[in-house]
Amino acid sequence: MTLDSKIPAGPLAEKWDNHRFQSKLVNPSNKRKYDVIVVGTGLAGGSASASLAELGYNVKTFCIQDSPRRAHSIAAQGGINAAKNYPNDGDSVWRLFYDTIKGGDYRAREANVYRLAQVSSNIIDQCTAQGVPFAREYGGQLANRSFGGAQVSRTFYCRGQTGQQLLLGAYSSLMRMVGVGKVELFTRREMLDLVVIDGKARGIIVRNLVTGTMERYVADAVVLATGGYSNVYYLSTNAKGCNVTASWRAHKKGAYFANPCYTQIHPTCIPVSGDYQSKLTLMSESLRNDGRVWVPKKKGDDRAARDIPENERDYYLERKYPSFGNLVPRDVASRNAKEACDDGRGVGPSKTAVYLDFADAIKRDGEDVIRQKYGNLFHMYHKITDEDPYKMPMRIYPALHYTMGGLWVDYNLMSSLPGLYVLGEANFSDHGANRLGASALMQGLADGYFVIPYTIGDHLATADLPKVSTDHEEFVKAEKEVSERQNKLLSINGKRTIADLHKELGLLMWDNCGMARNEASLKKALKKIPDLREEFWNNVKVPGSGEELNQALEYAGRVADFMEFGELLVSDALDRKESCGGHFREESQTEEGEAKRKDDDYSYVAAWEFQGVGKAPKLHKEELVFENVKLTQRSYK
Repeated sequence: MTLDSKIPAGPLAEKWDNHRFQSKLVNPSNKRKYDVIVVGTGLAGGSASASLAELGYNVKTFCIQDSPRRAHSIAAQGGINAAKNYPNDGDSVWRLFYDTIKGGDYRAREANVYRLAQVSSNIIDQCTAQGVPFAREYGGQLANRSFGGAQVSRTFYCRGQTGQQLLLGAYSSLMRMVGVGKVELFTRREMLDLVVIDGKARGIIVRNLVTGTMERYVADAVVLATGGYSNVYYLSTNAKGCNVTASWRAHKKGAYFANPCYTQIHPTCIPVSGDYQSKLTLMSESLRNDGRVWVPKKKGDDRAARDIPENERDYYLERKYPSFGNLVPRDVASRNAKEACDDGRGVGPSKTAVYLDFADAIKRDGEDVIRQKYGNLFHMYHKITDEDPYKMPMRIYPALHYTMGGLWVDYNLMSSLPGLYVLGEANFSDHGANRLGASALMQGLADGYFVIPYTIGDHLATADLPKVSTDHEEFVKAEKEVSERQNKLLSINGKRTIADLHKELGLLMWDNCGMARNEASLKKALKKIPDLREEFWNNVKVPGSGEELNQALEYAGRVADFMEFGELLVSDALDRKESCGGHFREESQTEEGEAKRKDDDYSYVAAWEFQGVGKAPKLHKEELVFENVKLTQRSYK
């Protein structure tokens, strides 16, 4: 199969407008004849469901939680980017486009990123109209703050609860369409397989997580908006329910998986405090607006932070990157924190943390101002650590967060499987090798509100979509395969818990394919993962039965997919012998220790085709063409 990105011709600023005009339309009366399945109810899935239903399509929406409000988008904290230039500090659509391309280390499509920047302002207008309570300046105008990777203030926010408030806006729109009967909402369902008929995505198999029964659903197109895969590392900032299953099952049915090695390490997380932990807690990147990052200058300095005088502190981000200071992008901040700790200058009980200090900001602006900006984040930190960040610095360390890889999609957000669309974090499209802070919410809502409503119509208007029922042989076959896999998990009756095996996989991934990677460590992981997968399928203990609510069975299925997916992630990291963004190969760095790209060899999207469990995947390359920006060594100094 040839990868056709379907990037429109013409000047960059005109591509999206021209493409919308040239795309085929479904007239209003015909839209009610088409059924669309949307899997996921976060910002991307919830906004897509609401928008498609508003247009007149019949939408079936699925989520694994008991309510769409519990989607993991609710956990996003710091803000959402948009090029409105309210502070009048030089922002523009072009600058947002350029910052995103540069921040992604020149590994994203120009056309997709420019479209994202174009529609960003519309997102803010729509969400404000929905009642999202963005912070405002004294005169009533929406407030902005800075985020990493930018020298302008373009991030709109709702204190430290931006994801929650945006999700409530999308949720209200979604539930309105449920109320008028255009959306049929299915809660507590997990997608376990994609049904492909005549080469097109036509339905899904789900498990009812309350009753345990398998259910079949048919449609004319399927939209996946199921988030990222950071939980392959066991410890991450993601909720425990986040998983790769929907994307991975679609991949096994023919959808290419792109750039899985692009995993983002967030620099501002509460450090690991013990072996008992099952997840990590994110502290918003917005804190780096006013917090200063530092470590002691002297190795092994055990004094309390308040006892270390100013001249014995190393504000290393401000020292090394004077132009951006503490607001360098996440990958740069993360690597520098690791470097400081590896140098023996880490703080805290385990010496694997750095300080994020607000003393100067509180002295300058007053505690009330800082409390107004970040009060809920400070409260959360205090609750978890029993340390008061108003009186002493926070201790932070990098942790797995967002994933830039995902199912490959073209400009229309359609995967390599016709009729299967992928939105938000589940696709690979807009962030390259590193996502700028506050751009995840922007991409999710752009895809759902402003892209998929246009692009899905072209497929529905032009594709041959004969009516099929859930009795079709492909539905029967898919359900049989899912049931057999479930029964196999239940029959093993081994001696190791699911969490124990997941933790071992996560540690293997972190140690060998984490913040820094090299050929030897990656080959070591590729050798060990198949052995661990075999151990899982021979010795895992899954209690209960399949005909009931069984969270152990749910978890086992997701970990089984991580055992397969982890091998692909490591294979992609081994194949890409360059450093770019969140993918840092120790063999490829500048004299200053920065990521060193190899544009002549690796300026492409790596799209992998499934060849079978335990078999080497097949690589397809989508060459990246840069007509509007010049490829340069990324610098934030």
